[in-house]
Amino acid sequence: MIEKMKFTRPLLRFFCAGLCIASASRVILVILFSERVTRTADYWWLFPVGLRFDVIVMSYLAALPAAITCLLPSRWLTAGERFLRGYYTVALLLVTFLELVTPSFIHQFDTRPNRLFLEYLAYPREVLPTLLKGYPVALLLVGVTLAAALLLAVRRGKRFFRATTAPAITRLLVFPFLAVALVAGARGSLTSKRPVNASNAIFSNDQLTNTLALNSPYTLLHAIYSLKHKASPSRAYGSMDKEEAYRRVKTYMHLPPDSFTDPSIPFLHRQPSSPAARPRNIVILLQESLGAGFVGCLGGLPLTPRLDALAREGWLFTNLYCTGTRSVRGIEAIVAGFPPSPSASVVKLDGVRSGFATIASVLQRHGYRTSFIYGGMSNFDNMGAFFAGNGFDDIIDERRFDPDASAFKGTWGYSDEDLAREANDYFKRLGDAPFFSLLFSTSNHEPFEFPDGRVELFEQPRNTVHNAIKYADYSIGRFFDLARREAYFENTVFLVVADHDTRVYGKNLFPLDKFRIPALMIGPGVPVNARHEKLASQLDLPVTLLGLSGIETEHPMPGRDLSRLHDTVPGRSLSQFMEINAFRVEDQVVILQPGRAALQFRVENDTTLLPVPLDAELARDALAHVVSAEFLYKDKQYRLGKE
Repeated sequence: MIEKMKFTRPLLRFFCAGLCIASASRVILVILFSERVTRTADYWWLFPVGLRFDVIVMSYLAALPAAITCLLPSRWLTAGERFLRGYYTVALLLVTFLELVTPSFIHQFDTRPNRLFLEYLAYPREVLPTLLKGYPVALLLVGVTLAAALLLAVRRGKRFFRATTAPAITRLLVFPFLAVALVAGARGSLTSKRPVNASNAIFSNDQLTNTLALNSPYTLLHAIYSLKHKASPSRAYGSMDKEEAYRRVKTYMHLPPDSFTDPSIPFLHRQPSSPAARPRNIVILLQESLGAGFVGCLGGLPLTPRLDALAREGWLFTNLYCTGTRSVRGIEAIVAGFPPSPSASVVKLDGVRSGFATIASVLQRHGYRTSFIYGGMSNFDNMGAFFAGNGFDDIIDERRFDPDASAFKGTWGYSDEDLAREANDYFKRLGDAPFFSLLFSTSNHEPFEFPDGRVELFEQPRNTVHNAIKYADYSIGRFFDLARREAYFENTVFLVVADHDTRVYGKNLFPLDKFRIPALMIGPGVPVNARHEKLASQLDLPVTLLGLSGIETEHPMPGRDLSRLHDTVPGRSLSQFMEINAFRVEDQVVILQPGRAALQFRVENDTTLLPVPLDAELARDALAHVVSAEFLYKDKQYRLGKE
């Protein structure tokens, strides 16, 4: 009998080789990140859980070879053997490649390759130079290892995967047993009603440890599947109808009922503003990856002397949290006031090519000239298309910068001081017309390139995040130095704010402390040398800016005007980390994960989450904010009313 089964040997060798590669990678990853992993109780569970997911992936990969091996007519077996040798080789090389790039991806994003990995593939112009400059050793190791694996496959693959013939009847009789085994392997179980999924890998409150229990082919295939078959948030996080969701979100807006103006646009409401002789200009300086831990006036490292000095001139938000870990999440929150949804950021979605409410479209209706100014290419992450269709008159990117006047151009575009110069020149040309502008920096991004002679280096080597932040801070100061000399300065409200932190990681299920970011407002009507210490969200910033614009507006943004919020109203924030959502009210935070029951924690010192009993109403409020975003997008209800 064993002799008759020899025809399945290449398939079994392929299956076992894949398991060995994934398991060896997991052991190496645990060693590389041992300081973090070993702090997790019962972390050793990631090995048996991981083997289960390795079997799942290899069962899927083995399905086609199993069918060919057992069902191919005898006259085609020679051609089938050649095809399968190539299939086995390519599949194992892909598994090897994904596991090889995993350590660098975890170092940057604190998780295995996922949707971000796929998204960055669309921008080779920016990403390839970044990798070459930021990870040369890792790239060399990946290249050498893959070359060695390919050489081994060429020399030994034919022998390793050599097939023996078997009668057609034998192969047909074996196929049902093989099919049942692979189906069981792909489902992860034959006894449960539902197949095993990523939520079954969650056995601890440390998300990195949980993700190590998966494998990179699984997380990447899951990301591809999710892009094509987006699950509804109700299915992923829990069921709630629109009316209840909208009602719960409205209670957190703290507005009089008669503020809402159109039942067909659930959150559309009137917003008053502080009095002004004429409409005030609004300028947002969106800073790439500037977490609170890098900002001196927020208790971080001494890297931001210019921002620290500016804080004495305006209103500093000391307890403000971003909504996500990508720039497009920060943009959708700060520009559109839109909460993070389970889908991709609305900046990247096709359904918002026009008619989506933004602070620019609101102000455009009041005669403002609106613009987006960026030192890189505006097509990155679909920013240019989103802005052009939703209220921005001018899109100014690197193609319109003056190269002769440039201080420096790096991988991601022109430097932050070039951005300051271009923006200031543009604002001067606008004359007395009111304007709104979003400036987006580039210098504080790997590979951390900036011009010489601007700042005293914080450390060696030169191109590090700490040195890049010092240069970004220098450029913020440079912009204000230029602006103070111009007439527009006296009538402009400025907001300096980060999109997110540079790296998001931590031992908790949700690394909440890595979502704290700086925000500073300066200008007419803004408190001087003041601090807003109540918990707040990026979502509150565009609403607060509109409240300082000097004009009464109407919009659907669910954030709060922090300049008018009563002291007795509890602070709240919304944040998303991969597929995990955190809804926080004061020191209580509810964590929502796909396919899992909600969890609640008490936040202590921003870094510690202590489990507490679940408040069912707070959990429903958290769910309402998640599902509302998806409802608003799909039903096209996040728009302005008729003029």
